[in-house]
Amino acid sequence: MSVKVSKLKGLGPKTEKHLNNIGIFTRADLEAIGAVPAYLKLIESGQTIPHLSFLYALLGALEDRSWLDIANTEKERLLYELEGLEELKKLESEIEFK
Repeated sequence: MSVKVSKLKGLGPKTEKHLNNIGIFTRADLEAIGAVPAYLKLIESGQTIPHLSFLYALLGALEDRSWLDIANTEKERLLYELEGLEELKKLESEIEFK
């Protein structure tokens, strides 16, 4: 059985509640969707507007690293990935409306 998200490094009960509301209950669920898509899904859900530190914490939880370490070493890569996924979602929605 996979570990509940609140048991992962840097994540607690408050984060677990937000993640549970978007269908992420375990480490396996978070691994399957990935940190950046999970972050975007949280934004799209409208339940919270997470700070970028939330994104760093999600990746840190998957890699068993501090969110501060992620912020210092992965920030640029994560921002590019986030921007790319946001652009892709815009294109997909434009195509749906045509």
